[in-house]
Amino acid sequence: MILTVTPNPSLDRTYEIPALDRGAVLRATADRIDPGGKGVNVSRALAAAGHRTLAVLPLGGPAGAALAGLLAAEGIEVAGVPVAGQTRSNIAVAEPDGTLTKINATGPELTADESEALLATVGECSAGADWIACCGSLPRGLEPEWYAALVARAHRAGARIALDTSGPSLTSALREFPDVVKPNAGELAQAVGRPLATLGDAVKAAEELRARGARAVLASLGADGQLLVDASGAHFGSAPVAAVRSNVGAGDASLAGFLAAGGSGRAALAAAVAHGAAAVQLPGSLMPTPADLAPARVTVTGEVPLDRELTEPVERPEPGP
Repeated sequence: MILTVTPNPSLDRTYEIPALDRGAVLRATADRIDPGGKGVNVSRALAAAGHRTLAVLPLGGPAGAALAGLLAAEGIEVAGVPVAGQTRSNIAVAEPDGTLTKINATGPELTADESEALLATVGECSAGADWIACCGSLPRGLEPEWYAALVARAHRAGARIALDTSGPSLTSALREFPDVVKPNAGELAQAVGRPLATLGDAVKAAEELRARGARAVLASLGADGQLLVDASGAHFGSAPVAAVRSNVGAGDASLAGFLAAGGSGRAALAAAVAHGAAAVQLPGSLMPTPADLAPARVTVTGEVPLDRELTEPVERPEPGP
């Protein structure tokens, strides 16, 4: 069983339109509403692939009740922590060429008691979990060190931790030695405070995160593939994609595939790449099923082409902590 923690979940509505024309009245060709939040998406991907998962998350107001109902409909166990604020709702607008415009709400502000209740619920639910995946941004009211506290508590209880967050929340948690961290290219550049132009740059940045505490780094590099840097060295995986329909949740699907395949080694990296490649070809934040994964042609190698330039280099990383 894989337990997920999503401190700032959401309801995500996606509209597909022919083109985004500011100031015009647009008619969607399709729309859907999905449970949202990075940890929630990891649980959804695991459930879609037939794995048992338990989602721990704060829930507030009608949106929180709707979110819990949608998760239950997907066969996901939910351990909801009641909060006074309203669970946020996000909007995404998808265009045929793969361009995605997102509007993310801030979300509720959690009190000190609600923060502690969330940590306590993770502890109560973690018995028997193979992994705890802690994912996403922190809501107002939680300090950047909140994830560090969660990692420390989980390790004391004997659990393995996968962490997918960014900025001060990521860098402060490194001191507690998370078992794997999963940044994208922008988050990786932000964590080390320098641009990334090549795969070699990404490998060096991942090695720096390992030197600062991460036991392994699974880095999503968009169209360029994924890197796994751990004690055995650096490994690179990629898969062809016919057409990108939506990249919402693709990184979360990758993490789900990685953890479901054991959470270490080249086989787990191959599973991460397959899940990510399948996810971007689905609408909204729909998660891939085993049937969606079957066409994936994944290549994994221990010989990373270090000089290869990134398709979308990170030229100006946002300031770190």
